Amino acid sequence: MELGMVGLGRMGANMVERLVRGGHRVVGYDRDAGAVGRVTAAGAGGADSLENLAGKLAKPRAIWIMVPSGSPVDDTIAALLPHLTKGDILIDGGNSNYKDTQRRGVALKGQGFQFVDVGTSGGVWGLKEGYSMMVGGDKAAVEYLRPLLETLAPAKDQGWGHVGPSGAGHFVKMVHNGIEYGMMQAYAEGFAILKKKNEFTLDMHQVSEIWRTGSVVRSWLLDLLSIALKDNPEMAGIAPYVSDSGEGRWTVAEAIDLDVPAPVITLSLLQRLTSRDSDSYSDKLLAAMRNQFGGHAIKAAAKK
Repeated sequence: MELGMVGLGRMGANMVERLVRGGHRVVGYDRDAGAVGRVTAAGAGGADSLENLAGKLAKPRAIWIMVPSGSPVDDTIAALLPHLTKGDILIDGGNSNYKDTQRRGVALKGQGFQFVDVGTSGGVWGLKEGYSMMVGGDKAAVEYLRPLLETLAPAKDQGWGHVGPSGAGHFVKMVHNGIEYGMMQAYAEGFAILKKKNEFTLDMHQVSEIWRTGSVVRSWLLDLLSIALKDNPEMAGIAPYVSDSGEGRWTVAEAIDLDVPAPVITLSLLQRLTSRDSDSYSDKLLAAMRNQFGGHAIKAAAKK
């Protein structure tokens, strides 16, 4: 089976390589010619424009889009449509908001196209380990794509599934990422407590290795944490600034809309926001209030 891939960042490029290794024909396009060159070196075909990409694929075409969420997805679809014919399938494998996906699905279906959303997890390890994929869209389109999905997955019958109609795949991936926020925060806080207990001089990497086998808290995240602790036990050179993809925010908003309490996910998101404020006005106000009502000492800010 063949596929067009638009967006050849690290994850997209790794997916192309896994598909090529699995015997599929893939044609890749990216605005960065160097990225196209890297996938062609791995055995894929290359295109220098979206029109060229579409022209190199047999009908019905299947084109997988791996670009940032929001307007880049809409812009890519709009640029592709003049070069496609009815019956072609567009796939969004990025972290789009499921409501945007539902909107796009309705619009594309009205124009005669299929739209499949694939919430994709696996990151930089997907090339070796396979990708976890949560798939939304019409059953017929998903079945047509099955050979590709089975190749990208950890196994043909593991790590992926058709979870529902258009938008369902991105919705499940959104909640998946919200859970990830909470798990990461719990690990980080736990190891911070261990690190602070100076009298035991605990070896953080050793503890992570112990927990990786047999423990109820073992997970792939812990495996990755262990690698990080082995390579850099003091986290030297790493700023305490944690970004977010936006999916944690969407998960919290959805929980509020559905009246579902989600305190762990919510607090883990807020903690990420806190990490970005190196000059916290609110914390300064807290110190000032403690001084006002209790005469508690205020620590002077370091001179810059």
